[in-house]
Amino acid sequence: MKAYLQFGGAFCGKAEGPFQTISANLKTTESPVNRNVTGYGRRIPTCYMVEHNGKWRRVYACSFGNWPTLYIGTSAEPIATVNITESNT
Repeated sequence: MKAYLQFGGAFCGKAEGPFQTISANLKTTESPVNRNVTGYGRRIPTCYMVEHNGKWRRVYACSFGNWPTLYIGTSAEPIATVNITESNT
């Protein structure tokens, strides 16, 4: 699996450019305890971690519908959105 960090965009508070996408190292960990019984919320922890600026950061999900937005940072100030893709190689 591969992870791509996307800086900029409406979710990160920057509706206009410049936008940047970089690849990042990805690892999976044990799933942290999600204390939200509904499965919806602004900061739902996932089992993924990405490396950004030499630090491993937890990937969080913002979900109020059927498809969550994955991001790193705080829910008030997301650093970047995260796209995780399956790699066939």
